[in-house]
Amino acid sequence: MSLLDQFHAGGFFMYFILLFGLLTIGFVVERAIVLYGRYQDVPKDFRRNLLAFIAAGDFSGARDFVEKTAPKASVSRVAMTGIKLRMSGAGDEALQARMDEQLSREINHYDKRTGFLAMFGNVATLFGLLGTVTGLISSFAGVASASPVERANLLSQGISEALNSTAFGLIAAIPALVAYAVYQNRTEQIVGKLTEGASEIYHDLLFYSENRVEDAETVILPNATESTQISTERN
Repeated sequence: MSLLDQFHAGGFFMYFILLFGLLTIGFVVERAIVLYGRYQDVPKDFRRNLLAFIAAGDFSGARDFVEKTAPKASVSRVAMTGIKLRMSGAGDEALQARMDEQLSREINHYDKRTGFLAMFGNVATLFGLLGTVTGLISSFAGVASASPVERANLLSQGISEALNSTAFGLIAAIPALVAYAVYQNRTEQIVGKLTEGASEIYHDLLFYSENRVEDAETVILPNATESTQISTERN
């Protein structure tokens, strides 16, 4: 018996199993492209080189560095959001809020469809089980009302429908569940890298920007005190 004959022998619910099998293939390919093909990590010395620009207050240089080094990396897009905010003089609260928003968008890009694979696998298994139950029901119902000559044929057809439905349901479900486990692990690794990288850059922007303000105040205040003392002595 060919694969096509086995498919038709599985009964009505085989078409639903086929649908979820095709959806699984589509999502497996799409997730592989996003998680392995399009994801781009930043170089190892990315933060150190970027920190040199931030510490010097050269946000224009930091922007140009990010655009030239890793413009398509997700961490770079989060960093670019913070750099542009600092260039426009945004405060700390705005910096945190906007960088968190951009980080959430980047994470959602990698995580938004992976969970469907688990659902496809579970539903394909349930359709296979449903086809098994309906095949056994029709088999025993036919045997009860058939003549002794027809009973063996009806029983074999019902059992064939039940077993084929179960087999195709598992064939569709197993790759979906395996792909879900692999992609979920990959997604967690990417999310961890993004969160860690974005947090480091946020604290760099926050810490070194505040230090520059404090340094400016320590330079201005002594001069102001000295001017006051000179004017007092002259009087």
